[in-house]
Amino acid sequence: MKQTDAEGSPAASQLIDERIAELGDWRGAALGRMRRLIKEAVPDVLEEWKWRGTPVWSHDGMLCTGESYKAVVKLTFAKGAALPDPAGLFNSSLDGNVRRAIDIREGEEVDERAFKTLILAAAALNGSGKKAKRTRTK
Repeated sequence: MKQTDAEGSPAASQLIDERIAELGDWRGAALGRMRRLIKEAVPDVLEEWKWRGTPVWSHDGMLCTGESYKAVVKLTFAKGAALPDPAGLFNSSLDGNVRRAIDIREGEEVDERAFKTLILAAAALNGSGKKAKRTRTK
């Protein structure tokens, strides 16, 4: 039986599966890998499909989005500016007051342990009920 959302369209998880498959190249592999890491870090994460085709992972609020472009897979953290990033994973959208992103290019690998730590920190921030406050970058 196909899982569907409230409006009868395919469930977000299925749509994300389809997006990964349709990319079919390094971008699909990268998005699939990051999705796996998110689900390993926060097993009860909610997968959503928003804004006409953007995978979103949430836990007590949005954790991050997973967008795919021609040259990058971009993981944008909704409250990234408030998260500690000792491994320096954030490499995009660094000037904003709220969001931070990780751009992954072909052939690049993201440190699994550091990424899971970042996901867990995002989930903890959402669960704390606190407003996001920008942390200083180096």
